[in-house]
Amino acid sequence: MPQLAYVDGRITPLRDAHVHVEDRGLQFADSLYEVAAIMNGQLLDWEAHVARLRRNCAAIFIDFPISDTALTAQGKRLVAANGHRDGLLYLQVSRGAARRDHSFPSQPRPTLIMTVRRFDFAPRVAQQKTGVGVITVNDMRWQRVDMKTTGLLANVLAKQDAKMAGAFEAWMVSEDGIVREGGSTNAYIVKDGAIITHPLSAHILPGIARATLLRLAREAQIQVVERGFSLDEALAADEALLTSTTAPLLPVVRIDGRPVGDGKPGPVAARLAGLVWNEIARQTGWRAPSLQ
Repeated sequence: MPQLAYVDGRITPLRDAHVHVEDRGLQFADSLYEVAAIMNGQLLDWEAHVARLRRNCAAIFIDFPISDTALTAQGKRLVAANGHRDGLLYLQVSRGAARRDHSFPSQPRPTLIMTVRRFDFAPRVAQQKTGVGVITVNDMRWQRVDMKTTGLLANVLAKQDAKMAGAFEAWMVSEDGIVREGGSTNAYIVKDGAIITHPLSAHILPGIARATLLRLAREAQIQVVERGFSLDEALAADEALLTSTTAPLLPVVRIDGRPVGDGKPGPVAARLAGLVWNEIARQTGWRAPSLQ
C-alpha cells in the first residue's frame, strides 16, 4: 500500500506531497507539531494532542485552520488510507506561505500537513525488562520549550550525541545543574518510593504521556513530587525512567555510563509500566504478545 500524506485538505502519495518553498514553517520554524500514537488502528490520547496543538497555535497567534471534528475525521481518514494498525500520526501547522519577512504576513493562510508511518511498539515491552541508558547534555534550547514548535535543532544535536554514545536518550541539564527533560522524552527519578519530575514551566514540554503517567500514579496512591532534581540526585536515585508517545514508559538504568540504583529496572517503574499499558489497552485494545 503506498504511503499517503495530507496537505491542506488533500490526500496524495507521500512522494508528491509538498508545501510552498516560502512556507514559514520551512524558513522560520514558524510552526507547531504533534505526534500521536496509532495502536490497534486507534489514536491514543487524541483529544489531548489536539487540545495542546490548538492551545499552542493560540499562543503564537496562528489561526487553527480546521475544526476539531474535521481534523479528527481527516486524521482517521489518513490513518485508514495508509493501512497501518500500529504507527504514528504526525501533524504540523505553520503560519503559511508568504514573502520572506520576519514579521507576520498581513493575511496568513495556515498550512496543515499530516503524515503516517508504521511504528512497532512491541519492542518497548522488551526494553522495559532491560532498561535503557541516557547521556546528559547542556540545555541549549530557547526559553519556551513548553510550546511544541518545529524549531528542534538543539534536540536534534542532543539526540545525535545520544546515538553516537550508544544511549537511548539525552537528558537536557540547565546551567544550574537541574535535569529538565530528554531530547524527545520527559524525565523522572524515583526516591524512597516517590516519583520526582520537573514541574510544568516554560523549560519543559507538558508531555501527554507525562500527564497520563502522573494521573495513573496518583490514582494508584504513588507519591508524585513535581520539582526540579539535579544530576547528582539522579545518579543517587533508586530508579529513573522516561516517557513519551513513542516510549510509553522505559526504565533508565544508566546515566552517562553510571548505574542508577543496582543498574536494573526497579519495582516502581515496573508497577507504573503495568498501569500505563493497561491504560493503553483500555483506550485502544492494543496488547503486546508478552502482556497477553
